Amino acid sequence: MIAVPLDNRGQEPLGGLPHRLVVEAQARPAAPRRVHGRGQVHRPVLVVEVPGLRASGETDQAWLFEVGAGVDWHWTVQTLLESGYPGLENLALIPGTVGAAPIQNIGAYGLEIAERVHSVQAWDCQDQVVVHMGVSECGFGYRDSAFKQQLRRRRIVLSVTLALPKQWQPVLGYGDLQRELKARSVEQPSARDIFDAVCAIRRRKLPDPMQFGNAGSFFKNPVVTREKRADLIDHYPSLVSYALAGGRFKLAAGWLIEACGMKGVHRGRAAVFERQALVLVNRGGATGREILDLACEVQSRVAEKFGVLLEPETVIV
Repeated sequence: MIAVPLDNRGQEPLGGLPHRLVVEAQARPAAPRRVHGRGQVHRPVLVVEVPGLRASGETDQAWLFEVGAGVDWHWTVQTLLESGYPGLENLALIPGTVGAAPIQNIGAYGLEIAERVHSVQAWDCQDQVVVHMGVSECGFGYRDSAFKQQLRRRRIVLSVTLALPKQWQPVLGYGDLQRELKARSVEQPSARDIFDAVCAIRRRKLPDPMQFGNAGSFFKNPVVTREKRADLIDHYPSLVSYALAGGRFKLAAGWLIEACGMKGVHRGRAAVFERQALVLVNRGGATGREILDLACEVQSRVAEKFGVLLEPETVIV
């Protein structure tokens, strides 16, 4: 078991939370400053910097680790993996803090954090008490949770207890990950192989938030019926989609945006990233209004061409 103090880890403004677009409410055309939670916010902001990582127990199936909400997420993934506790490797290199992970129900390459959460400790602002929430109370959905819905502005995540499987199995359902492992001549990947592959893919495809302000994936992958997907396939045979439970399908939003000719498009100082159409970037000094206008243009183009509405994954502040 491991216990790691985190005394010297710097935190991002706004707690390092990804998926934030800062927009002032009054002068909408000119007020916003920057995406990725680094805007100038002219109001009090609570920064959650709860530190620490400790082994907190076990169940029949999993090892349990409680991690402070202010701890860097990627550092957590890497530290646990290197200490012999795999299970989070598909979620490597996602920017932000541990506290942000359950709020967004972060996910990548076939895995969501909801599948690795045992419980969440939070502060209830209404009742003024610390509460312990099981998975069912967190209301996890696709890039969603109770913390973004009915508990928004009521409960503040203090720590997350992760459940890492004792019998680890690789999660290899995504094509990009399969292709990267094949290119590395890895036939039976270890957790470290998957970690390294995911990091390589993300570094190759996604912008460095220290270089270009961004909120990661700006849009959710839309979910459609079997009939809608069949109709789209008839017209666009190369459409990328993934089967879900209940006969529904998740469409690759990046593919839809690129098919509309929006990949790499610039609108002032805002742009659709040239290597991943799902990401909108601030190339220096863009206002929140510029980012929002570009996002609306992307939504309109996709809706006009495919009859599909892209829902923002980013929280507008």
